[in-house]
Amino acid sequence: MQRRRIRAIVLLTLAAIIAALVPILIAEGSVHALRQRLPDATYADWVTGQTGAQWKSIQATASDGARLDAWLFTPAAPNGAAVILLHGVNDSRLGMIGHAPYLLRAGFTVLMPDSRGHGSSGGTLMTYGILESDDVHTWAGEVFRDSRTQRLYGLGASMGAAILIQSLAKEPRFRSIVADSAFDSFEDIAYYRLEHISHLGRWASWPTAQAGFLYVLCRYGVNLKQASPEAAIAATHVPILLIHGARDVNIPPTHSRRLHELNPTATELWLVPETPHIAAFGSHPEEYSARVLEWFKK
Repeated sequence: MQRRRIRAIVLLTLAAIIAALVPILIAEGSVHALRQRLPDATYADWVTGQTGAQWKSIQATASDGARLDAWLFTPAAPNGAAVILLHGVNDSRLGMIGHAPYLLRAGFTVLMPDSRGHGSSGGTLMTYGILESDDVHTWAGEVFRDSRTQRLYGLGASMGAAILIQSLAKEPRFRSIVADSAFDSFEDIAYYRLEHISHLGRWASWPTAQAGFLYVLCRYGVNLKQASPEAAIAATHVPILLIHGARDVNIPPTHSRRLHELNPTATELWLVPETPHIAAFGSHPEEYSARVLEWFKK
């Protein structure tokens, strides 16, 4: 009996330790990029070779002092407009390289930054829009240093799309944006991801998520529940083209549907059939680029 009690105590202690460590490990993985994809200038040279544009590396300093890096492309025939391209989580500016050629050919100046904590940019945490929204405002200021730039647009994918939507509250100069595969709130997507990891329902993921949110708040002073595109989109008048793959299991299309429902006047939704996460451009490049250019034009 005594051995059984000792064994039970040991097992319960181990279970308690695991229960405490799991939210911490998940939280740390959520605020730190799990892999780095450093920018390679060969890709920038490829873009200029395709379009006749010129490019240069530029740096900016975020409001919290983080160093931010980007490539700035100037088209051969500028049209007076610029587009900021924002990549997704665990990626870098290279993830948006495919969008640069058609935008440059249409006369848009193109800024491709590495989000904080990604690529060659500094910043130790990714906060899914809380700090990054202000970074977008900083980059907009860099774009408007060129007196030829009169109009500002944005295109973001996944986390980049969510950041772009949230940045509208801090950067009023956007004429319109395109948000490809955005989540409606970080809290909601956290529940969804944990449900898939545990293969259990919301009841099982809720306490783990809440513990993770509390850990990040106490450890880093960041409330990830504030990362909320749905709050930003409900208050904006900036036109937003929402794009989402109908077969996206990473961020389900219900997220973009909800964002559209929150502000149907300012948003338009393109659900792309038979398409997984951020794959619409790859599977429908001509239609995708035509829709983006027309959205910015009108």
